[in-house]
Amino acid sequence: MAFPIDRPRRLRDSKLLRAMVRETRLSVSELIEPLFVLAARKARRAIPSMPGQYQLGIDDLLSHCEASLELGIGAVILFGLPAKKDPLGSGGYARDGVVPRAIRALKRALPDLAVIADVCLCEYTSHGHCGIVRGGRLLNDETLKLLAREAAVYADAGADVVAPSAMADGQVRAIRAALDRAGHDGIPILSYAAKYASGFYGPFREAAASAPAFGDRRGYQMDPANRREALREVALDIEEGADMVMVKPALAYFDVLSAVKRASPVPVAAYNVSGEYAMVKAAAARGWIDEPRVALEILTGIRGAGADVILTYHARDAARWLKEGREA
Repeated sequence: MAFPIDRPRRLRDSKLLRAMVRETRLSVSELIEPLFVLAARKARRAIPSMPGQYQLGIDDLLSHCEASLELGIGAVILFGLPAKKDPLGSGGYARDGVVPRAIRALKRALPDLAVIADVCLCEYTSHGHCGIVRGGRLLNDETLKLLAREAAVYADAGADVVAPSAMADGQVRAIRAALDRAGHDGIPILSYAAKYASGFYGPFREAAASAPAFGDRRGYQMDPANRREALREVALDIEEGADMVMVKPALAYFDVLSAVKRASPVPVAAYNVSGEYAMVKAAAARGWIDEPRVALEILTGIRGAGADVILTYHARDAARWLKEGREA
């Protein structure tokens, strides 16, 4: 024949057919919104490097989450900003700390909202590292005790999920044991299993006031060049009792995300992190890109690479865009 019989365009020419045969589908039910909580009751501070994102007092957090829930966002993950910090990060596991108070308030006011509590100490330590530091080095096993204590406090407050992000060896095992001892054997663990030492975290460190006072986190977060190590970390965390595993960041690690999805018997999350969000916002503000189209394209790509759920600062905007019928 003069022209090929096989014409893939036949299924692309029609908007209705494109939607019908779409391989990867993005919905608001797969989005988790990260939020930054202040110790104050009423506060709303803009985060300059993350346009559209705020540090919220607990009252403002409640109204924000109520609006998110109305948009169809069913889950949030909380990061706390304490009034005071110390070398041991005691604000992270204080029963009257900012995150336990926020959890209790959210579960009273919005029982249908799933509340995930990030379990780490970097926001609470005066040195900005994710655990106990001595001689400039993070002490892994001593840190495990505090992470386990923190997770149990959050579960006591009513968290639906705890999410350890410190990348301490054995953190899932320690937290699972602490939760079970405290009577929280039904609380799942979402482990930041493959968390890379990434330059994409810059805006987050401003938002959470968690930049290290010295050194960096390469000694405990993963080398960006390593993929096999990510699969090892995921396997270890699942063996220790992780109910879900996470790859962080998302965009530069689609190969890792895809490999983890193939290997993992548990659901896989991906974190569309602050620097990824900030780049889209900055380019859109200059008119260089179509923000809804690009943001939805990124989220669809993350889903297609293997994420069952996506943590993203685009959550509220994406919910509106999807409701409007916008496409990547």
